[in-house]
Amino acid sequence: MSIRPVLAVAASLLLTACATSPTPSLYVLQSIPGATEATRPVSVELRRIALAGYLDRPEMVRGPRDFRLVIDDQSRWGEPLGAMLNRVLTEDLVQRLPAASVFDESGAISTKPDMVLELDVQRLDTEEDGSLILLAQLALRPLDGTAKATTLRLRQHLDGEGAAAQARAMSAALGGLADEIAGRVR
Repeated sequence: MSIRPVLAVAASLLLTACATSPTPSLYVLQSIPGATEATRPVSVELRRIALAGYLDRPEMVRGPRDFRLVIDDQSRWGEPLGAMLNRVLTEDLVQRLPAASVFDESGAISTKPDMVLELDVQRLDTEEDGSLILLAQLALRPLDGTAKATTLRLRQHLDGEGAAAQARAMSAALGGLADEIAGRVR
């Protein structure tokens, strides 16, 4: 028996399987408006957000279940999660700090900042009880002083099931983080 017919059948089956695979849905985080803070004119540079390795993937992570990650292959981020967190948090802070100049260090425009904001996201996933956890270490460092570091744990209830509810809850948790940061900049 010749190998060519076998290869032809295998290739045909592979192409059929690929053609019938569902297209993944793409999700993004969005800025959530919050209360504005009265501040003096100050410039704040948001450094590249450090992201736990298990979150640094195109697929959405639902959370650990019994020491096992739950990955949703059909729900993906529309851009790398770390870059999206930087973009949306910058937008949230710009809205909350209207007298301040907030910019992302990786953006095209920068200036010498008065303060540097560093953030290490250690958790940003869902729990079995229907809530989302944002666990992050935060350091806000004036250029003429030392960093004031703290750990923040924010819990956000999911208003439904699935990837869209998770993206909404993540956006709201990021807005809550922006509220905390804006209060510290003040």
